[in-house]
Amino acid sequence: MSDVTPWSEVLELVRPATVETIYMVLMSTLVGVVGGLPLGVWLHMTSPVGLTPKPLLHRVLGAIVDVTRSIPFVVLLVVVGSLTRLLMGQAFGSSAAIVPLAIAAVPFFARLTSNALREVDSAIVEAAVTTGASKFRIVWTVLLSEARAALVGAVGVTMLALIGYAAMAGAIAGGGLGATAILDGYNAYDDRVLYVSVVLLGVLAWGMQLLTDWVTKLVDRRRAVTNV
Repeated sequence: MSDVTPWSEVLELVRPATVETIYMVLMSTLVGVVGGLPLGVWLHMTSPVGLTPKPLLHRVLGAIVDVTRSIPFVVLLVVVGSLTRLLMGQAFGSSAAIVPLAIAAVPFFARLTSNALREVDSAIVEAAVTTGASKFRIVWTVLLSEARAALVGAVGVTMLALIGYAAMAGAIAGGGLGATAILDGYNAYDDRVLYVSVVLLGVLAWGMQLLTDWVTKLVDRRRAVTNV
């Protein structure tokens, strides 16, 4: 059994690992939102309650989204290893881990987006339709605007999921706190590094949840109207 790492060295280990984890989560969340938002809108638009119902296309899109979401992330890491190496030049490290993280984030956020848009009051959408507004305008000024609080919450849920995925990526040298917990903590029999890494993962999740809750309250039009 190895000696326990001094606290000064523990901090030196977890500081860059924390930065790497935040980097992986933020970048993959950005890609997930950019890719998942239009996919989620498309999924909603083609649904039976959408503006352009297309049952067959909706079922195909839904199947793709749900099947991709159902793949365990550890399996996804292995499956997209070749793609990661092609895009990033390597299959290991925090930057390389963004590829599978982003692939997991896109369908995850797309489904959350579709669910959020489904909750928009149909009367508001129908009122916009009767004015002759274009579908693009209805999507932009009605659906996305009315669902913005739910969408911010969806971003928060996605970030929380990605924190867990990023920790899993450490199992195959994905970098971040997950890698530190496994390589420098568990494998080295150093409980101090292991527990500090786990606590920091929890703190990151808690902090991101607080941030998204705060932003959700800021953009929640219905709450603002109720409080007036």
